[in-house]
Amino acid sequence: MYYRRFDAPPPDPALVRDLTRQQEEMKSQVIIQKPEFNLKLIAGCDSSFIGEDTILSVFVLLTYPALELVEKVWHHGPVTLPYIPGLLSFREAPNLLKTYELLQQKPDLIMVDGHGISHPRRLGIATHLGLHLQKPTMGVAKKVLVGQYTEPAPEKGALSPLTYKGEVIANVLRTKDKVKPVFVSPGHLLDLHTATSVALSCTLKHKLPEPTRLADHFAAVLKPEVR
Repeated sequence: MYYRRFDAPPPDPALVRDLTRQQEEMKSQVIIQKPEFNLKLIAGCDSSFIGEDTILSVFVLLTYPALELVEKVWHHGPVTLPYIPGLLSFREAPNLLKTYELLQQKPDLIMVDGHGISHPRRLGIATHLGLHLQKPTMGVAKKVLVGQYTEPAPEKGALSPLTYKGEVIANVLRTKDKVKPVFVSPGHLLDLHTATSVALSCTLKHKLPEPTRLADHFAAVLKPEVR
């Protein structure tokens, strides 16, 4: 999670209104459905900010269900927007899309380190990417953004629904015994049941599923090279 510095100027109200309007328009295009793919390749992606001016994005491509690494690509570039709560996807998406284009093979499903529809306007970064790429996407987030839930049982595989305004927007999933759960939500062209099943099947020894864990790992490894 990224916090705006206390000495930073507030965002331009006109910019906030415009991006919020774009989110509302994009939300009407989101499709939540049982996927039609034959899942053979799954991608994971993550972004890391370096200072206030640079963003580093990483995509990894894995076989499914073996989860063997096929490709790893990354791209860094300038940050074009300030941090605005609820609008972070506009800050991350441009560089993620450039990174995606570097993949020689394209995935059947993209797992994003972040939220899908578990967002105040149902438009987290996973949904944002899914709409731009017209690919099935899902989000696996470490922290809740919005909604209420009860803590799932402590065993791996336990889950409870995350609800917001009377709608189930994610599953709170325990991916490892007695560790904090993750928040799994569909992004676009995917349903919650499939997203949850894939997240659990991609979780090996660690808390995070392998696609996003590896993307996060390589972002940390590559970060010093970009400074």
